[in-house]
Amino acid sequence: MTHLTDDRFTPAHCDIAFNRFGYGAMQLAGPHVFGPPKDRAAAIAVLRAAVELGINHLDTADFYGPHVTNQIIREALHPYRDDLTIVTKIGFLRGADGAWNVAAEPQQLRDAVHANLRHLGLAVLDVVNLRAPGVNGPDGASLAQSLDTLLRLKQEGLVRHIGLSNVTATQVAEAQAVTPIVCVQNHYNLVHRADDALIDSLAAQGIAYVPFFPLGGFTPLQTDTLTQVAVALEATPMQVALAWLLQRAPNMLVIPGTSSVAHLRENAAAASLRLDAQSLAVLAGAAAAP
Repeated sequence: MTHLTDDRFTPAHCDIAFNRFGYGAMQLAGPHVFGPPKDRAAAIAVLRAAVELGINHLDTADFYGPHVTNQIIREALHPYRDDLTIVTKIGFLRGADGAWNVAAEPQQLRDAVHANLRHLGLAVLDVVNLRAPGVNGPDGASLAQSLDTLLRLKQEGLVRHIGLSNVTATQVAEAQAVTPIVCVQNHYNLVHRADDALIDSLAAQGIAYVPFFPLGGFTPLQTDTLTQVAVALEATPMQVALAWLLQRAPNMLVIPGTSSVAHLRENAAAASLRLDAQSLAVLAGAAAAP
């Protein structure tokens, strides 16, 4: 059985040693991340299996469902193991119709932190990612007001560390001018590599980079190049895509999500898959052929 305890990354200004292979809880909610799961017992089983594998990093948000994933995490794993870190996001809410709505006003952010605490059954949140506005990608707007609110929550002892999501390099620099940032979570995968320069910059600073949609999101990655490498390595294309991310940079933390224990174990096997120089060279062109 794969056990994920040997490959860890501790960000600068942070005392948390993250296993680089984590788990994203988004898929525990219903279709399109809205409503309850089809099989709640299966969702609970996935979370428990993740912890048994050695995963110590769960990524969630109270707007998944909404509230659903956090409530399932609490049901499955509370009281939490001492080495388990739950990272959550604030900055959006779900509308009654399932729409993703920006919720970045000071009181909305404060309410979101308290909702995460309540639904997860925690007294303090280890890491809170500020999900910047921009439904289809970063919009580049100033984060000053939102960061001020998060800093106040940190001073109150409700948040330990601050991260960012859906941001540009300029927004990262703006945030770093007022507070240490321990992680950045942006859209990145084998065929979506716009953040290459940002990843390298963050690696030099000891800041974690956490790609969302590491396997393509709602449209799974699918390229002839990826298939070719997977066949040669006797692995699945998704295992190759995850292994590529882990080898891309030492500060990369991957959080593939799934609602299936079998799929979870299949994904986790990617942590021990090493891509040789020839495979990496072939994959270098995959971004051009999504």
